[in-house]
Amino acid sequence: MDYNTLATKESIEKVVEALSARNVEALVVESGSDALLKIKELIPQGASVMNGASVTLEQIGFVDYLKGGEHGWNNLHEGIIAEKDSAKQAQLRKLGVLSDYYLGSVHALAETGQFVIASNTGSQLPHVVYSSRNLIFVVSTKKIVPTLPDAMTRLMEHVIPLEEKHMQEKYGVGTAPNKIVTWNGESAYNGRKIKMILVNEDLGF
Repeated sequence: MDYNTLATKESIEKVVEALSARNVEALVVESGSDALLKIKELIPQGASVMNGASVTLEQIGFVDYLKGGEHGWNNLHEGIIAEKDSAKQAQLRKLGVLSDYYLGSVHALAETGQFVIASNTGSQLPHVVYSSRNLIFVVSTKKIVPTLPDAMTRLMEHVIPLEEKHMQEKYGVGTAPNKIVTWNGESAYNGRKIKMILVNEDLGF
């Protein structure tokens, strides 16, 4: 299966409708630069922000923009990295789990509105599954597949080998899908706002 072909208009429309039924608002844009503009619109001044390691966020310019410091947000990740005392850094990591906004991507998205996110350490998963009040996922439409089993296949056969190579080249260590979240929906009771920016551009793995 070709995992690098952008989804058709019909497939995207199907996903948007399915996500809505699962309490996830989908926003469709044409490019990574459009996605970055949308993020700037969505996050208010003064909000605390955390993000996961994401090739997609790097490619659209979000990581550089966040590091630039001209956004008016509270960049929690920057504070954690800057703290050299291990005990204080550990405390900041705990507090960072309660960020107002968390940004990341997903590894595969089914037309049913279900999606999967895998992690080696699980550090970003508390934000995703519960603790952050607002989630923004930036997802290339090439990650759309027909079903949830197809999403798992995409993760294991396509994403993990590419992520392994990426991690080895960048950090000299590998990765593994030690923890995998299958997202079936968001309970309205939680009161969280989940937005997925679908991008008609080849981004990420």
